Amino acid sequence: MQAYVYELTMRKNRVLTLDNLPFMAGEHIEVILIQRSNPQSENSRYPFWGKPLTYLDPTEPVAEEDWEALQ
Repeated sequence: MQAYVYELTMRKNRVLTLDNLPFMAGEHIEVILIQRSNPQSENSRYPFWGKPLTYLDPTEPVAEEDWEALQ
């Protein structure tokens, strides 16, 4: 079985049109639709990926008062 991939964007009227397909009239074909992930949604999911980090006091203890051994 040969697979053909076409990436299309859904129109406002929710109609997709495929032109110039490599099939003859009368051939039986199967159509499978898969929604592609939206790259903008992945970027908003992890907004700090790829951004530079700045540590103000990297050697300063954090939450020192929460340690029972130090009290």
